[in-house]
Amino acid sequence: MTAPTAPMTRPVTTASPGNPPPLRRRRKPSLYSTLSKVLIALIVIVQVYPLAWLFITSLRTEHDFATGDPFALPKSLTWENYARAFETGNLGMNILNSFIVTMGANVLIVLLGMMAAYALQVLGFRFSKFVRVLFLIGIIVPVQIALVPLFIDYSTINLLDTYPSMIIPLAGFALPMSIYLFSSFFEYIPRETYEAASLDGAGPYRIFGLITLPLSVNTVVTVVLVNSIFIWNDFIFANTFVLSEELKTIPLGLQNYIGAMGKTDWTATFAAVCVTITPLLLVFLVLNKAMIQGLESGATKG
Repeated sequence: MTAPTAPMTRPVTTASPGNPPPLRRRRKPSLYSTLSKVLIALIVIVQVYPLAWLFITSLRTEHDFATGDPFALPKSLTWENYARAFETGNLGMNILNSFIVTMGANVLIVLLGMMAAYALQVLGFRFSKFVRVLFLIGIIVPVQIALVPLFIDYSTINLLDTYPSMIIPLAGFALPMSIYLFSSFFEYIPRETYEAASLDGAGPYRIFGLITLPLSVNTVVTVVLVNSIFIWNDFIFANTFVLSEELKTIPLGLQNYIGAMGKTDWTATFAAVCVTITPLLLVFLVLNKAMIQGLESGATKG
């Protein structure tokens, strides 16, 4: 019998003052990695530069902006433009009106979009796929074709110059994309979850409130943020259906900075724009992770 041989081991080299450890070779950056970084840097510059220029210009004096290079660095800074922005136009009321319209439309979009997607994707019924296709066709319908019919209907039922006159069409035209996002997410919720709840005696409404709704938080955040950008900046519906100064939203309120003979107070206008875009930027920065997760949830199963 032969004795078992001990396994061969590699000699361990220890670093010593006379024998330094071998240096690791650095990987050379590939062409793809370099081009990706350059492309990302260009996209960031394109996105950030207008915001930085807008904020800097809002702090320039009116004389400096009118006589100097508008793209050069300001010679002096002043906060007077922001005070003049609130004095020239009814900026506070415009922000409040935009907030009411945005929140009202988002409530309808989330509730109706989630319930429609739940009925189409989870409950299911005959011709549900056909109904879903009809909803998706609404994405390609231009909003301009609804202006005249809605104006006639609103004037008939005395709904002109009201918050619902803006909230209803904004929510209606945003529903197709919202239903698509919710349906894409509901598709990847395991069916066993609904079956287990049904065996425990839960009905469709209870399943929707206790299972579907809590799991859809990130998708709800995504739908709200995506639609809020367009609703907050809406001009066409507000300009068509709003007749009084008290209900003007931010896009309409910016017209107040145009004086006689088309003279525009540009520095005050830029200050007003900075004030109006700040809420959306803050909300987006706080909820951007939830928005990204909501977009990814409909693309990967999990």
